[in-house]
Order: sequence, then structure tokens, then C-alpha cells
Amino acid sequence: MTKQLNVLTEEQVNQFLTDGYLVVKDLFSQEDIRTIEDTFEEISHTTVPGLFEPDLSGEVEDPLKRYPRVMHPHRFNDTAKQYLLHEPVMAVLADLYGEEALAAQSMFYYKPPGSRGQALHQDNFYLQVEPGNCIAAWTAIDAANEENGGLLIVPKTSAHEISCPELADSTESFTTHYVKPPKDQKAMPVIMDKGDVLFFNGNLIHGSYRNKTKDQFRRAFICHYANASATHISNHYRPLFRQDGTPVDLEINTDGGPCGIEFETAYPH
Repeated sequence: MTKQLNVLTEEQVNQFLTDGYLVVKDLFSQEDIRTIEDTFEEISHTTVPGLFEPDLSGEVEDPLKRYPRVMHPHRFNDTAKQYLLHEPVMAVLADLYGEEALAAQSMFYYKPPGSRGQALHQDNFYLQVEPGNCIAAWTAIDAANEENGGLLIVPKTSAHEISCPELADSTESFTTHYVKPPKDQKAMPVIMDKGDVLFFNGNLIHGSYRNKTKDQFRRAFICHYANASATHISNHYRPLFRQDGTPVDLEINTDGGPCGIEFETAYPH
């Protein structure tokens, strides 16, 4: 990195560049985490057409029907937008990119007890940030581990090209795409404390376990970002935002990625 670092050490940046991921602590205060918890607890009792549509009947067998993920909460909730643009997170991203980051997406996962995980996949297959790459900031609102459905990553796969996915096992994954790790490389769990933030490269193969507990949610606030020098992104993620909230419209990436336009409708992120 030639640009002077603001918040990270050279060792941290080198780990991200080598392994494709980095866990950073203390970017959110306990008050921040409580605010996020309270905000999404309130949202969980509402319906937002196209972005959050829970089954509130009380008669569902699949826990993800009652608690689906919230898509783009920053588009309808000011608190979600505030934390999408959280200055400590944006500062880390600026060090990882070597330039300003643009916020492209927010999500919230409730991951209730018994719910399926998400098959291994690569984020930039969907975001299609060019030139450059997306980076995810995955914040643990609850401690995440192997029992409650914590995240799985395949280290160093950030150096691999985007792969065309296979069909996932629907009994274990709520999404349909599965990317097989390279030969002799295996997924490993990332054990996270409440409030930890995992940053990872858009090519890194990752997914999550099923929540095997009977009484623990595994909530996470997940945001995706693009480098300011990017010119194209998938249409689903526009507009993007600078840290000060100014909207930025990149060009729509229309080529469908490496596997063609038929995959564009999948939109799992």
C-alpha cells in the first residue's frame, strides 16, 4: 500500500490482502449495538414490500418465513443508513481500498434457532463491481459460532476468479447457489464476539452453518461497499452513497458476469 494508513496497521492490511479477510474489534460501541438491536426488533414486527416480508401469522414451520433477512434497510430506515455509513467502518474500508469507499448495500439477518444457513458463494458474483471489487463488512450483533450458524470462509480464495455456482442443497441453504472450494481447500469457521466486524473481499468463498441451537438468534448487520474508482455495478445496488450521505450513481453492469444474464434474477444478496 502506498497511501498512508489512517486506522489499520500494515500487518492488518497485509492479512486482508493475503487471506482475503480481517476481523476488527471495537468499531461499534455497546450503545451502537443496542441501537441496532432495538431498530431491527421493531422492524421485525413490520412489513416492507419487496424488502422485508415476514409471515406474521404465527403458524409457520420454517423460522426464516417469520424472520427473513431484511434487504436494503437503509432505503427505509434512517438508523440503518446511519450505520451503513458508520465512520469507523468507512475508515477501515478506506485503508483496505487505498481510497474512499462507497456504500452499496445493507442487510440484516436474524438467523433464528433452527434456521438454514447459506451455501458457499462469492459476493462480487452478484454485485459485479468493476473495476475493483466489493468488500463486505459483516457485524456480529450476537456472538457467532459453529452452533448458532456463524460464518464460514475459505481463506485465500480472494485470489480466485469468480466461479459459476452449482445448485445448493435446499435442506441446508436458503439460497440456491453453491460455489465449490478449490481442491485441498476447506471452509473454516470465523468465531466472532458480539460487535466484531469481519471485512472480506468480494471473491472470497464464504457461507454459513445452520443454526443448530434451540434458543439463540445469530443476528448480523451486513453491508457491502465498492471502491470509489469503480465505474460499474449491478443495478440492484444503485444508488451508492459517500460517507456524508451524498448519492453516487455508477453505470449499470449489464453483462451478467461470468455466467451470463440468466443469473441476474437470482439476487441472493
